[in-house]
This record gives sequence, C-alpha cells and structure tokens, in this order.
Amino acid sequence: MKNPPLDDQTTDDAELDIGLAPEVFDRLDEILDELRTRYDETPQWEFCEGFMAALICCRRLIPASEYLPVLLGLGDEALPGEVTTSAEEEGSFADAAQAAEFMSLWMQRWNEIATSLDADVKSLEDEAAYNPEVMDVRGGVAALPPEAQADMADEILPSFAQVWALGFMFAVENWPEEWAPPRDKEAAEALNDALESIVSLTEDDEDEPEISVFSDDGPPSVSLARLNAFGDAIWAVYDLREIWRSIGPRVETVYRAPTPGRNDVCYCGSGKKYKKCHGAT
Repeated sequence: MKNPPLDDQTTDDAELDIGLAPEVFDRLDEILDELRTRYDETPQWEFCEGFMAALICCRRLIPASEYLPVLLGLGDEALPGEVTTSAEEEGSFADAAQAAEFMSLWMQRWNEIATSLDADVKSLEDEAAYNPEVMDVRGGVAALPPEAQADMADEILPSFAQVWALGFMFAVENWPEEWAPPRDKEAAEALNDALESIVSLTEDDEDEPEISVFSDDGPPSVSLARLNAFGDAIWAVYDLREIWRSIGPRVETVYRAPTPGRNDVCYCGSGKKYKKCHGAT
C-alpha cells in the first residue's frame, strides 16, 4: 500500500504562530522508535533535527521523496513522491496513517525552523530565534543515582549537540553538489566558515564540564567552550540560509558545439560541406 505524495512542503499559517509542544516531539520519537523495530539504523530525533536544518538551508529545495529514503532508509522500491508502508518490510512506515502523521509533524517543525531562520533576530535569546531540539545526554546520566551511572560506565555518550551536528553534516555529505562553494570569493569563505562551525560540534567535547545546560542545579556536563561553539553553530545556520538565498539556485552550464566553417564537413555525417548541408538552411 502507498501513501499520498510527500512533497507538499507547506502547512497552514496558523501552525507557524506557536512553538511545537513537547508532546509533538514525544510522538515523533515514538514513531522513530517504531520504525527502528524494522530498520535498526533509524536515527534519533536530534539527528533528524540537524538533517532538517541543513535541508532548509540547502541551495536547492530537495523534495521529501528524495530525502526521506536517505534519512530513514526507506525501501528502494518506493516510487517518486511515495513511501512504502508495508509493516513487514525493512525500512518502511507501518502503514499510510503513520506515514501521514509523521509528515504532518515533520512539516510543522520544518516550517517552525524556516520561520525562525527568516526572522530578523539580533540575539539567540530572542523568542523568535532558532532553538535546536537537542539533548544533554551526559547531563542526564550525571543526574542518575550512582548505581545507574555505574551500569552505563561503558556506554559512549554523545557530547552536547553532537548528534544534531552529525545530522546536519549527513545532509551536506549526501548532496555535495548543492553545497559546492560559490564563485564569489567572499561568499565561498563565508560558506566554509559556517560549515566549519557546525563540523566542530561533530567532535567530542573533551574540555572540563562547567555548565548544566538545562538545569540550574544539575551536575556540570558541558564545557563553556562547547556552549559557545553551539551558539556559533546556530548563527552559522543563519549564515548558510542567507548565503544560498542571496545567490539563488544553481544554473546548469550549457555547452554549445562550435559551428563548423563553411567548407568544413557538416556535423550531421552526410559527408557534404557544411555550406551545402545544414549551413545552407
């Protein structure tokens, strides 16, 4: 069974006026968890959040039928504009209703991010500013009782915003032609600087923890340098959005074959001189 096309990347204006409720992200997590029962490489939402931000900043508007199979590992037999919905099939939604619900919630967040990135904000403290949905996994573990922490001693815990940055760069790496440096030297340097800010977050935070990001009295789990790098990365997303909006979509170069001389052999293969063949028309 197939669900309706997934390339309508718009929602009602009313959905843009309010931030998404925590329940929306909980539901997105639930759907991703269910998808993971059939495809164990289904990413966490934080990765999806970074991936989405990159798509919104991308030079070309990539349709959902193109990016969803890359992100969610949907089956190769998915038709353009459609997604397979066989519960027995690896890398698929359980049914059309689940696919439709996911896309509805996905597009609500898409439009919320796009609206934030298009807003004229002067500070990341502005309510209109883009606020990535990221987790402080290390902080959460540090707040657990000692026995629970001991059980997770061998776990590799991601640094703050690391998964978000990995999701962003995953999109960049899958559509490199859309992120190729522009000819303008100043714009190319700005593009490189912005991407480097995000790439820096894909690395581990090895500095001493100094801050609890989401709790005033929680155990320190994030270094000050990491928190500053996170802020730089958010501004970098704004820069990337503006760079491609100002330059516009790529224009394919059209190469024209040189016109033969009047006495040259005609390009059509007739054996006649060009002036007595196509050159005579």
